[in-house]
Amino acid sequence: MASLSMAPVNIFKHGADEEKAETARLSSFIGAIAIGDLVKSTLGPKGMDKILLGGGKSGTVTVTNDGATILKAIGVDNPAAKVLVGQASKTEVKLSLQDGPPPPSFRSGVWNYFGFHVTYDPEDMSKVQDDEVGDGTTSVTVLAAELLREAELLIARKIHPQTIISGWRKATQAAREALRDAAVDHSNDPARFQEDLLNIARTTLSSKLLTHHKDHFAKLAVNAVMRLKGSGNLEAIHIIKKLGGSLTDSYLDEGFLLDKKIGVNQPKRLENVNILIANTGMDTDKIKIFGSRVRVDSTAKVAEIELAEKEKMKEKVDRILKHGINCFINRQLIYNYPEQLFAQAGVMAIEHADFAGIERLALVTGGEITSTFDHPELVKLGHCKLIEEVMIGEDTLIHFSGVAMGEACTVVLRGATQQILDEAERSLHDALCVLAQTVKEPRTVYGGGCSEMLMAKVVSDLANRTPGKESVAMESFAKALRMLPTIIADNAGYDSADLVAQLRAAHQENKTTFGLNMSDGTVGNMVDLCITESFQVKRQMLLSASEAAEMILRVDNIIKAAPRKRVPDHHPC
Repeated sequence: MASLSMAPVNIFKHGADEEKAETARLSSFIGAIAIGDLVKSTLGPKGMDKILLGGGKSGTVTVTNDGATILKAIGVDNPAAKVLVGQASKTEVKLSLQDGPPPPSFRSGVWNYFGFHVTYDPEDMSKVQDDEVGDGTTSVTVLAAELLREAELLIARKIHPQTIISGWRKATQAAREALRDAAVDHSNDPARFQEDLLNIARTTLSSKLLTHHKDHFAKLAVNAVMRLKGSGNLEAIHIIKKLGGSLTDSYLDEGFLLDKKIGVNQPKRLENVNILIANTGMDTDKIKIFGSRVRVDSTAKVAEIELAEKEKMKEKVDRILKHGINCFINRQLIYNYPEQLFAQAGVMAIEHADFAGIERLALVTGGEITSTFDHPELVKLGHCKLIEEVMIGEDTLIHFSGVAMGEACTVVLRGATQQILDEAERSLHDALCVLAQTVKEPRTVYGGGCSEMLMAKVVSDLANRTPGKESVAMESFAKALRMLPTIIADNAGYDSADLVAQLRAAHQENKTTFGLNMSDGTVGNMVDLCITESFQVKRQMLLSASEAAEMILRVDNIIKAAPRKRVPDHHPC
């Protein structure tokens, strides 16, 4: 019996796999570090681009250095890499303005942690950092990977993962407080706050495709966000991409542009417009007999059926016209007969406005999308002062001006190729997201590796005052933070060891606003260089990276479910 009790027992189904202890931990570290190494060459103003070749017959080509786009496009098999990428089970952290790092393993609810109020909702999502603040995904991934690289060395020195996590939590708290103390708030001075926004936009765009035109696009992005009047509702900013011209031909239009066509023989210009926005079928003006049987004894009966269909459509159009409108916009197609009826009534009809288009149109015109027309008094119409056709390049678009939502605007992007336009849109989207967050949370910090070095110095000082093994973990946290300016300098082709040593010495002399000047390859004052970043972006980067690294570090077992057996289909359709 004793020999039987010592025999290994397999509790899993046939085909299931299990990795234990050091094997599981090493597998997790390798996967997460590989993801960090993949994107770290894109970090900083001199970062390189990646070409992403899509699968399938089309084989779409994407050229980008946007971390979120790269991470969403790659397919990974390693579980820890999936955690870092965010394609597997991840958690969205919604933090109040005074937030602390939440515990790594708790369920949804409201928690009091380090004395701070935190709401935590587990959700399946793509990117915490990109969804929360719109930028900094690459920094999060690289910092998490560097933390795990340091953790691998500490575990090799027989330091327990829980000891490392304890040190990291104290380091995160100290770094967050240092970042908060270093933050500057100019929201009470409109002129200086406007300059802060321009500097943040330039800094965000300096690592993107638009870096050579960052002044033009920074002004464009700031003007668009300032039109929102603090609401932060980016749905009011519509981005349209049109091939042709150069990037500097891009402009901000104060109104709403819809990339659709007005119906035949209908008015091309309307003033003081009442708009009915609908999602309804307007294609029943011809008989549909597919999949059905209609028995008739003469062709005249077929004509009667067609006439009945036309009468039905005419009644529907009459019900629509009773709303007192002069513009009808439908998500679905509008066939020839109803289009003719609208033309006779002098109503502008626009068909096939995609769902995102009519959702945004309903938002900016103050209307609601409707599908039934029996009660006109219950329908909320949209309004605008003028609708007209405009030419952009070789294309005709419909321009809505004087809309109910006065902050609505459209950014028209021009460029030579579709890849340039797509990357310009991603770059501008990041800048708009960061600016919208900065308007809500106006504090700013300095970029160029300044904030990371500042946090690293505070964490190192705390490690020097802390007894025990936790101090080693804190020092590893500081080293991981210092790796970010190191990678930025490496990507620019400069001597990172020399530059980071100079920067570290400057911060030891309390020159807390010094960072890397990647234009000249020197250490400079970020105040003079106007390299500013959003406090919200930096804080979220710190928290997201430490949480992701901590989650992976706690893993000591990886269990893979048995693959589903393929059963032959005996009843093919």
